[in-house]
Amino acid sequence: MANKQPQKEKQVSAPQAKATPQPKQQGAVIPFIFDRTNYIIMITGVVVILLGFLLMSGGATTDMKVFPKEELYSFRRITLAPIVIMIGFGIEIVAILKRPKI
Repeated sequence: MANKQPQKEKQVSAPQAKATPQPKQQGAVIPFIFDRTNYIIMITGVVVILLGFLLMSGGATTDMKVFPKEELYSFRRITLAPIVIMIGFGIEIVAILKRPKI
């Protein structure tokens, strides 16, 4: 049989000094996804949506036998309130898609 010479193993160089963990910075600021203007626009959109739902509310009656058709099917509840709500959702979309200033 042929003599097999032992192969030299490659040595992996290890760092001489053990790496010390870096202390966490106390004042580290995590950047927000949105800018301040984005949040202001979002709050405005939420207020407009709430205003639309407020316009849609009402029309209660004390007598269950009476159906106040004029109150329930008024322009304010059927047309104006849904339009205001959709405008509020549009404002929210603009607030999300607006790029923050760098």
